[in-house]
Amino acid sequence: MRYYKRTELIEKLKEVALLEGDFVLRSGKRSKYYLDKYLFEGIPGIIRSLAHHMARLVPEDVTRLAGVELGAIPVVTALSLETDIPCIFVRKSVKEHGTTKLVEGVFEPGERVLMVEDVVTTGGQVLQMIERLKADAGLSVVGVIAVLDRAEGSREAFADANMPFNALFNREDLGF
Repeated sequence: MRYYKRTELIEKLKEVALLEGDFVLRSGKRSKYYLDKYLFEGIPGIIRSLAHHMARLVPEDVTRLAGVELGAIPVVTALSLETDIPCIFVRKSVKEHGTTKLVEGVFEPGERVLMVEDVVTTGGQVLQMIERLKADAGLSVVGVIAVLDRAEGSREAFADANMPFNALFNREDLGF
């Protein structure tokens, strides 16, 4: 197995998952492009290479990785395998059956957690989830990393929240 170089990886992402048209994003904003994570997250060479390159963005003192359902789960799992840092899975809302947990997996309150995202636009959804992880699970979220930063207010939102943020790619890498 080999990893795609960063330049090869962006070309692969564009080839299999970059859509052009008129799209409404979760933030409500409209966009002329959309990186469809479900088109690239199931391709072993791409997800493995993303994890390989994202591993260098992980701070040394992180004890747990966290991914929000559904899109970030493949990314956080691959990154966990690449770094050997255990991961947890965060629900957008508490399930109403079974254990009724917000956070699935093994963790201890106080652990230093890095949020892993697929695509970030404004950062609003991630910041809400971070607050819930702190309040409901007692976790110490130390930063956020993403595959793609659409650069539509996310950096400013994370800076205002004093939350370190890095992304492997930005919209310029996609040609937008």
